[in-house]
Order: sequence, then structure tokens, then C-alpha cells
Amino acid sequence: MTATFPARALRALTLVLTAGAAGLALADDDENKRLNINHPEYRSECGSCHIAFPPALLGAESWRAMMAGLDKHFGSDASLDAETSAVITKFLVANAARRDTAGSDGRPQLRISDTPWFRKEHRDGHDGITPGIFRSAAVKSAANCAACHRNAAEGDFSERDIRIPKNGARS
Repeated sequence: MTATFPARALRALTLVLTAGAAGLALADDDENKRLNINHPEYRSECGSCHIAFPPALLGAESWRAMMAGLDKHFGSDASLDAETSAVITKFLVANAARRDTAGSDGRPQLRISDTPWFRKEHRDGHDGITPGIFRSAAVKSAANCAACHRNAAEGDFSERDIRIPKNGARS
């Protein structure tokens, strides 16, 4: 019996370590390192006006609400035909954030920059972010991810590729 115990213990330890590694891989998804934006209709329709924001930046309810209100999409009519809208909604919901992105009133947030996660990650003084950076000439808006995240258009928001503009000029 003692000869088989170490083999069982080794198998159990391997299982635990493998599960832990899988958990870390999922955590990387939640940290928004490289996010899935590789959907042809989504990139074509949504990416024609702005970057195709990674679906993991908002929760499923937020994406459903966003897609249901495309006729009033942040001041523009971004309406789509029913079939295209359904296909894109399915993609967004399937790849949405696992964290809750509802506002304090319980309603789904539609602006990524209004979510608690975004505000925490982009607060003044954090990682070189200066007060007023989103109003600077180089950035203009919190929705302009590419001003600092050089590979945002590819869904890559890794910290190694961040270049925060200095003195209003893009670096």
C-alpha cells in the first residue's frame, strides 16, 4: 500500500496544479490582457465607427441593453438589421465580463468608462495617469483607448504596451 500512495499523491498534486494554472489563465481574461474581438460582423459593424471594444469590458446585461438601444447609441443612430443585431448580440453576451457591470442603481452600465473596474484601473495617479488626462488634446476622451493602449484595436490592453501621453502630446 505504501508504494501506491506516492503515485496517488503525485496525481492529486498534478491535478491541483493543473486546475490552478487554468484558474490563472481565466484570471488573465478578467484582467483584460488580450481579449476576443475576432468576430467579422462585430468588427465590421461596430469597428467602423470606433474600436471594437472587447466584449469582456462589459457584462452580458450591459451588452443586451446596448444592442437594444442602437437607435440612440451615444447620440447616433447605429441601428442594424435584426439578423446582424442578433448575431452580434450573441457574440457579445457569450464573451461578456463575468463581473457585474451594473451601476449603483442596478441598471446595466453602457459606458465602459463608468464601470467600477475602469474607474479603479484609470484613477488619477495610478500607473502614471495624471489628472485631466482624458480631457487632454492627446487623449480627448476615456473612450479613446488607443491614445494610451497602443494595441487596443487588436484587443490587447496589456500593461507592457501602455504609453501615457505626456504634456498633452502622444508618446
